Amino acid sequence: MEGHRVTTAGRAPRGRRKRSVTESLGSIVLGFEVIIVFLASLAIGGLGRLPWGLALGLGIGLCVLMIIAIGLLRYPVGVWLGWASQALFVAGGLLVGEIFIAGALFAGIWTYCMIVGGRLDGQPPRASTT
Repeated sequence: MEGHRVTTAGRAPRGRRKRSVTESLGSIVLGFEVIIVFLASLAIGGLGRLPWGLALGLGIGLCVLMIIAIGLLRYPVGVWLGWASQALFVAGGLLVGEIFIAGALFAGIWTYCMIVGGRLDGQPPRASTT
């Protein structure tokens, strides 16, 4: 039986779940944003706007929220967690003004991805022209 894997129960393994466009785009945005949020928390602590422990704790907490959102993007709660994390990141601009810029950029990208992903997910697949 070349080319076919068989599990111990004698059944073929399940294929990977097909991810929606919204889920794929959202996970990309949040994945990159996790890095920026962590670096922003280091900047907040380094500039002395908050004590180091608090700055890192809040930053890591927001990173964890984003990672949880990535895992739950197939459900509406994951999208809502993504929106909440965008709002929290933008609110970080109250501590360091430049974070408003980064937060607004990511919130704009997130909004665009949710709109375009929703449109693409709602469209029926096109027939191949080749």
